[in-house]
Amino acid sequence: MTAQDTIPIVVGVTGHRDIRPEDREALYSAVKQELTALQNRCPHSEIVMVNSLAEGADQLCAEVALKLSVPLIAVLPMNRTEYEKDFSAEALATFRTLCNAAKDCFVAPETESAPSVPDRDFAYRQAGVYVASHAHVLLALWNGTESSASDCGTAAIVHCALDGAFTPADSIPLGDCCPVLHIQAPRKGDESSAAGAVRFLGDRTAFEETIARTDEFNRLAKTVSASEFSLLPSDREPDRQLDRIEMLYAKADSLSVRFAKQYRRILAVLAIISTIITIAFLLYDEAELHWMILVCGGMLLLAWLVQRYGNRFASHMRYLEYRVLAEELRVQAFLRYAGSDLTVLNVLPWSAKAETRWAAAALKALSVGAAHYPAHSIRDAWAAEQHRYHESSIERSRRAHKGSERIVRVALWISILLYLAVLVFELVLGSLLPVSLQIANAGFYRTLSKLLLGSISAATLFISNYYGRLSLSRTTADHARMERFYASVLDRIDRFGESDALLRLIAREELIENGNWCSYQRDNTTDFNL
Repeated sequence: MTAQDTIPIVVGVTGHRDIRPEDREALYSAVKQELTALQNRCPHSEIVMVNSLAEGADQLCAEVALKLSVPLIAVLPMNRTEYEKDFSAEALATFRTLCNAAKDCFVAPETESAPSVPDRDFAYRQAGVYVASHAHVLLALWNGTESSASDCGTAAIVHCALDGAFTPADSIPLGDCCPVLHIQAPRKGDESSAAGAVRFLGDRTAFEETIARTDEFNRLAKTVSASEFSLLPSDREPDRQLDRIEMLYAKADSLSVRFAKQYRRILAVLAIISTIITIAFLLYDEAELHWMILVCGGMLLLAWLVQRYGNRFASHMRYLEYRVLAEELRVQAFLRYAGSDLTVLNVLPWSAKAETRWAAAALKALSVGAAHYPAHSIRDAWAAEQHRYHESSIERSRRAHKGSERIVRVALWISILLYLAVLVFELVLGSLLPVSLQIANAGFYRTLSKLLLGSISAATLFISNYYGRLSLSRTTADHARMERFYASVLDRIDRFGESDALLRLIAREELIENGNWCSYQRDNTTDFNL
């Protein structure tokens, strides 16, 4: 397993240029301590630093990263030749060394709408916004004051991270906030404050959960091999970022399938245990087999153990979250293959970002890199393939749904026939009529009929509950709806060609459909009901 097969934990950097010389050692130590702590908390993940390599705080953080073998990605505000005009002679030499050591180096794209006459401040702001909006956490070497009115300074970028205080040209950053590790860094001339104190700004609980879920996925990804199925044509141009997205899609898909099977096995076992408990209690109560109460207790203990097993491995949660991640990665792969600057985060519903924050953060981290990629038609690879998938899935889902209905219907008819048999027994041999026949052992037959009727009724209930939680009818309807959608998309492409608007429509509808599926599946937990 290589770093290419994992989701990186991205650390962004912002800070001012005029670091006091006497503070460098304290700041270096503070940055090293935070990066080391993050490495220790995420042993299965690659920690990556995104940094503009400006003089001062940026370069200090980059030096720490390289010392700790943390890969460095340089996001420049403008082309390298122009950017180098802003450095002193000593800092320029450091900048060139760091650039050469960086894993990747590119100019930040314009996230916000450009003014009529773009200036250097706008370019610097776009680099800062890019770093803040792609990081899991932002290191801010800052004195904590907001005295500057600049919209490209450290204070402004901290606000971009914490409050989403920027306006992308093609979306609104709701739910896209990034926590900040504020490392106190006085400016030259600040005499009162000491350097190196660290405080966390933002939602610490959400951050801890995000990096824990990400590291957990990376750990589990080591246990599966990527499927042989390829999303995109094998003869496409080499692209490391697209290769990584496609690889991680295959990993997430495989893990989702694994936990789906585990979740369904747990549902089936709990349904069987519930049926056994009901039958055992009927035997205890009606047949006076008192030892059956021990069976009831044993089954209850087994149900508790099975449920604890399910909770420990979080089968249901992982099944859903890895499916969400896989679908979002699949859509992102097709958008990049189409050569579009559009990303999943541009169209991802707010509810999806809120419910699976770590997956949204993963998409941000995986989109770090040069945006340009040659454009390809997505008609056959995306639209036609999805049309075929949903078309075949409709029949498969219908068969499964009909099979489940058949099983439930057979069990129900058996219950009805048993009821009628018991009714006839009570009419002819029982006491429902003034005159009835008398047979020996009538009590035994009455007890037997109660046991059979109760057992079949319980089995019918639990079978219905099991298949109901699989939501087969809803799944069939979803596939039918998406089959019609892709038929319309193919017709649109054939008549009018492909466009950015069509790509946005396809991506949005797929993500909405995936969110709807996830919402009704969330209710089907592996709880134990009698």
